[in-house]
Amino acid sequence: MAVIKNGKSIDTTMGVTPLEGLVMSTRCGDIDPAICYILASHKSLSASDINTVLNKQSGIYGICGEKDMKAVIEAAMAGSERHKLALHIFVHRIRKYLGAYIVQLEGNVDALIFSAGIGEHSATVREMVCLGLDALGIAIDAAKNREEVRGLKEIQMEGSRVKILVIPTDEELFIAQQTLEVVQSLQQTNST
Repeated sequence: MAVIKNGKSIDTTMGVTPLEGLVMSTRCGDIDPAICYILASHKSLSASDINTVLNKQSGIYGICGEKDMKAVIEAAMAGSERHKLALHIFVHRIRKYLGAYIVQLEGNVDALIFSAGIGEHSATVREMVCLGLDALGIAIDAAKNREEVRGLKEIQMEGSRVKILVIPTDEELFIAQQTLEVVQSLQQTNST
């Protein structure tokens, strides 16, 4: 997640690595740093082993044994307590950062944007994130939210102060465009 003010990112959920911040598929997200000492002393894990646990065996996978959010939601809806817990923790962490970001913007939020894999494809997660935030100007339209997303889509209720957008990402196109800019810049430099 990131918070954008006047077109510039002023904060993000990631630190030096993507390990900090949100709970992810296999990454733990924010944790008490003492966990490293506990894993080393109680489980006799090396620094490398701890790194593997925190990056590849934690997160949603560590909670319920599943990496795919669609499968997590399906199992949660079928009654699996571990999958319900994983979904709850995932959404809770998003809402926690969302609250912090609203404060950083002093309540002046123009839009809440859902993008990339889960944000773009999970109506359930979008609905859970926005649930009960009407007092903050965030009111999701359940029917619009459940409609198939093709291109940019507004899913807020009529009269919602904050726009709620679903924006598909095309990371490959973005990388290709940046690569082209670098190559063209190098070609111009070499031709002068």
